[in-house]
Amino acid sequence: MECMSDDLTKKAADMLLQGATLLKEPCPYCSGVRVMKEGKALCVSCGREPEKRDIPQQNNKEQKTQLMEMLEKKLQTLSEELEQESDHQKQQNILKSINSLIEAIDKIKR
Repeated sequence: MECMSDDLTKKAADMLLQGATLLKEPCPYCSGVRVMKEGKALCVSCGREPEKRDIPQQNNKEQKTQLMEMLEKKLQTLSEELEQESDHQKQQNILKSINSLIEAIDKIKR
């Protein structure tokens, strides 16, 4: 049985290296850890593949739009914090965060 476990661990590791994700829901049969790729779930413990799920994919433009909105909200919040902050060290930290957000926004726009 240990050989089967080693094979399952190797298969799961290979799936993760190829872009699979760990599932937060445990295996319904043995409560083991599962990985999923392209709708195919695999339990690392028992090897069962309980169900196939199609994971809805957002298109890239929609993902970028949502990310941009979130970053812009965070930028607004940090700008307001900077305006209210009187401690020089905290101002510097806020400015570093703002600069990082601006760089991220520029990368997304490209």
